[in-house]
Formats: sequence, C-alpha cells, structure tokens
Amino acid sequence: MGVDRTPRIVGVAWGLLVLNTLGSTGAETIVPLPRSLIQMVTMGSLAAAFVLALAVNPRVRVRPSAYLFLLTLLLVPSVIASANLESGFGALFRCGRLALFVATLWLLSRWWDGGPTFVRYHIRAYVVVLCSVAAGALASPGAALPELYGGRLVGALWPLTPPQIGQYAAVITGLTVLLALGRRTDRRSALLVIVPALVLLALTHTRTATLGMFVGLGLAIGSLVLTSAAARRFFGWTVLCATVAAVGFGPLLQAWFLRGQSEENFTSLTGRAKVWDALLAAPRTTSEYLFGAGLGDKSFGGLPIDNSWLAVYHEQGATGVTLVAAFVAVLGGVALLRPPSLSRACALFLISYCAIASYTEAGLGDASPYLLHLAVAASLLVAPAPGAHRPAPDAPRRPVPRWARRSEVV
Repeated sequence: MGVDRTPRIVGVAWGLLVLNTLGSTGAETIVPLPRSLIQMVTMGSLAAAFVLALAVNPRVRVRPSAYLFLLTLLLVPSVIASANLESGFGALFRCGRLALFVATLWLLSRWWDGGPTFVRYHIRAYVVVLCSVAAGALASPGAALPELYGGRLVGALWPLTPPQIGQYAAVITGLTVLLALGRRTDRRSALLVIVPALVLLALTHTRTATLGMFVGLGLAIGSLVLTSAAARRFFGWTVLCATVAAVGFGPLLQAWFLRGQSEENFTSLTGRAKVWDALLAAPRTTSEYLFGAGLGDKSFGGLPIDNSWLAVYHEQGATGVTLVAAFVAVLGGVALLRPPSLSRACALFLISYCAIASYTEAGLGDASPYLLHLAVAASLLVAPAPGAHRPAPDAPRRPVPRWARRSEVV
C-alpha cells in the first residue's frame, strides 16, 4: 500500500481525539461549566473524530500495527469484566468509548508512514490546550492558582488539573526540542513553543512530568549523539547547564521539588502508597483476578489509584496488565531495533515518558492522552511502504548550444 498525502481532515480528527481525552473533572473554572455539558463536548468530539476518519477513509484501509492489535485485544477483558455491571452501566459506556477510540486510531493508521506528521498534529493540538490555560491564568490568576491545589496551576477556562497541564507541557517541549535538533522546524518557532511550555510546567509543580521529560529527552538525544552534531552540542550544553543549576540553585530546586510536603508525605507519594497497598490487599475472585472489576473512574475506595498498572489490574485484571505490558514492550523493542533517526528519537521520548508517568498516573488501560502519545510513537516506527520513497531528482542538464539544436547532422 502506497503512502497517500495526508489530508488536512486527518489533523482535525486527531485534534478531536485530544479534546476527548481532556476529561470532565478538575478545578473550578471562571465560568462554571456543568459536568454534563463537558461530557457532551468530549464525547461529541470522539464521535466527530470517528465520523471524519471514516469519511476520509471510506474503504477502511488500515496499516498493520501490533500496538493497535494489542490495544484491540484489551477490549476483551474490559467487556468481560464490565458485563457483570459490578461498576454499573458506566463501565459498559466506557467500553463503548474505548472501542470507538481504538476504531478511530485504526482508521487514521492509513497515514502512519514513519514521518513527523502526527508529531506536528500532536504539538499543535496541545499548544491550543496550553494557550487556553495561559489565557485563563491571565484572565484570573486567583482561579488559575487556587489554594485548593496548593497554588499550582490549573485550567481556569477548561477544568484541567496540574498533572494534566504538566503532562501536556512536558510532551510538547520534548517533541519540539527534537524537531529543532532534526531541523524540522526553525529555532524561532521552537522557542515560541518551548519557553511558554516550560513556564507552565514550572507553575504546575508536576514532578512526574518534569522527570519524564528530562529522562525521555536524555534517551532520545542519546540515540542521536553518534549521528547528529547538533544533538551532541545540545547534550553537552544541557549537561553543563544542569550542573551549574544543581550547584547554584540546589536549595531552590529542592524546595520546588518537595512542594512544601513533609518527609513522610513525600515518601508515601502523597498518600498514593496507602491506596496501592489497600488495593493489592483486597480479596478478589478468580474472575476479578483475570479480568478485573470493569472499567471505572480509576479509583479504589473513593480515592484515585494514580498508577496505570494497578488501575489496569483493578479494572481489567492480570489479562489487561499482560496486554498493556506487551504493547509497551513491543513499541520499546521496535524503537531500539530501528537505526538512529529523528523518528526513532521522538518515539523513544514518548515511550519512555509514558513508562515513567505510568508509575504515578493512570491511563494506559483506557482512552487517554497516554494512548495517544503511544499512537504517535507507533506512527513514527512504521516502516515505509515499498515504493513510498520519492525518486531522486534528475541531474541538471547542461545547456545545449544553439547550433546543436538543428534537426540535421552535418
């Protein structure tokens, strides 16, 4: 199957998928938005994304993808567990949402060609989201930095939590840095994205996103060091700046990292460890162990689980954990086997970021930004189809003298 030129409507559909994964809960906004209205917008965006993807791909031509295949298999334990209605009818609704989400990704996979097209879609969509966050902070600083969240930045126009904003800022910062190193964007455009995103990331005080960004960039740039002089220079300057910052601003960085928490609260990961211990100690039937309790709101005992692996174990059982581990391992293995390139570096960044964030954030087992990040990584790891390479341009011809243009040969 040859590679078609990507229609603009594909980018619109991707933006609608991003809108769907923003969620409906978070901080109080400047203009109160009913949760039912937010849910209608997010679910409507998913339906619209599916319709647009089907309209632009009516023959349902898809690319083979181990990631999407395993993600499709994840629907099996989700439906089996949700059919018991242990989590209510909402579980079946979430299964339908996940099925529509995966189906839309399958339709859009036709344009996965190993290039940075979907990276650009990803950056543009989240730049719009972060612009709304910045606009809310300028319009009402008190609502954007509420005491309820310890003065951390939240969404004042759309209900977004600090971890969400930190995740979006970290991901687009890392991807933009890599595009700039690969000379796929100019320096001015890159700075217009990176600088504001880093400011928003700092205001969220999100440790997981910050750590994931630095580790992901380290792995991604490290994969380019042997083949890119720009990557070597950037890596050297980054190490130098990090060393100076650690020495000169050590106490300030430590205060930012601790966020005023006590040592006990910090070591228990802000209370997450207690929820995890209770979840693992809870009795389970054989069916619940294998297939989970059904898709829910990623909570246990009324408290958020905040761990992708335990959330999947609780809702989709050991079968779900195996499938999630399989598609993360497959993406990581394929990325490591690819020759050094910008696409491989971006994929490594996204995969490593999601792997790190999975320890304190849920989302790998349901429609979420993390599945979109991994979908972008999968699009970058697609091997070009045979015949997809453009033919080399013809060598310039030498000018023919006027006397040689005669039709007769003397």
